[in-house]
Amino acid sequence: MCIYAYQCTSYSSTCHKRNGQLLSTYEQTSVPNIYGIGDVLNGKPELTPVAIQAGKLLARRLFGNETTMCDYVNVPTTVFTPLEYGCVGLSEEDAISLKGEENIEVYHTAFQPLEWTLPHHDENTCYMKLICDKSDDERAIGLHVLGPNAGEITQGYGVAFKCGATKKDFDATIGIHPTCSESMTTLTITKRSGTDPSTQGC
Repeated sequence: MCIYAYQCTSYSSTCHKRNGQLLSTYEQTSVPNIYGIGDVLNGKPELTPVAIQAGKLLARRLFGNETTMCDYVNVPTTVFTPLEYGCVGLSEEDAISLKGEENIEVYHTAFQPLEWTLPHHDENTCYMKLICDKSDDERAIGLHVLGPNAGEITQGYGVAFKCGATKKDFDATIGIHPTCSESMTTLTITKRSGTDPSTQGC
């Protein structure tokens, strides 16, 4: 890792003892004139677009009198496996840990992509869920999709998360039929209810 080239061990309070990554608050280390962005930061998403955004915002704060910080929570992310997985915001476990189980509502459903109809793929292989904060007008704090084009779906909803969308906003959005993403605008089943989220056709 490149931080060793700068003899980070000379600043023991700046580095994580196990992985050598920089410990920082708002990209600034314990040494006032040393900053870090991207993969060198401990506990931050190791993604190129995150590093680019963090770098732009850091430069603007240092030289442009701006104050906007990088949002490391609402980062749209996708795993490009044969069946893609995409997410933005918190996991269900982290949401419960942060907000308390009584304040979390999880809406979920299985869905079948249109292109899977003729080859007769399993109707319930694909899945999506929306995690909402009940104590804050059911604000969306986590979104997870397992299915074709999950990256495209997640990127679009990433904007909604930056705008603070609530479950009511998702419900008020008219879906494009027949798309996978449409299912995110028609979620009614909650995990709490115990109702089977399996798809029942169109």
